[in-house]
Amino acid sequence: MRTLYVVTHPEATHHVDRVVGGWHDSHLTPAGVRVAAAIARALRVLIPDGSAVELFSSDLQRTRQTAQAVAALFGVEPTLDRRLREKSYGQAEGRPREWLDRRFVPPPAVGERMNHDEGVDGAETKAQWARRIYAALDEILERPGEHQIIVTHGGSLTMILAAWIKMPIESAGYVAFRAPSGSITTLREDDFFHNRQVVSLGERPERAAPRDDAG
Repeated sequence: MRTLYVVTHPEATHHVDRVVGGWHDSHLTPAGVRVAAAIARALRVLIPDGSAVELFSSDLQRTRQTAQAVAALFGVEPTLDRRLREKSYGQAEGRPREWLDRRFVPPPAVGERMNHDEGVDGAETKAQWARRIYAALDEILERPGEHQIIVTHGGSLTMILAAWIKMPIESAGYVAFRAPSGSITTLREDDFFHNRQVVSLGERPERAAPRDDAG
């Protein structure tokens, strides 16, 4: 049995400053630091004592801080991987949200969506974003870990879930999984059928609780 816990980092300075995140290296607010500690405690409840735990994280400051709170409680070192970053928004990063909103070109309802040019210099396409997330998750899942934790970003959660259920990359341009900042999504693969479940999506740490595998 493999269980994967995908953590979206809690409130960061780009949220309260209303600027574009992406690869902009914002850090957790004091409220975000408190939620990161609550996430670590919730994971400690979810994961049985004595279990081997692997921890992976985006290398941006806000995710590193979240991962460090988890690492301190579990006594493990996070593996930092830049492929787990949020989508890059190029020139828009660190600028007011309104700046991006005025320039953003939304994808068409049908047709080419993954390689669509959103109108912002230096921004990643969805295809580029998806390919790096898919590759990072593939490497994590090649490891035999029973309990694995990934600390990432709200947008990148969608691509992690798409990769988890083996959605073809060309279809990932149509999907969006929404989870709040500072939440835990639980994924599980059984040892018999090797089915991949989405057990919970975007649970707040105060609501996370051990689950009965027999259900």
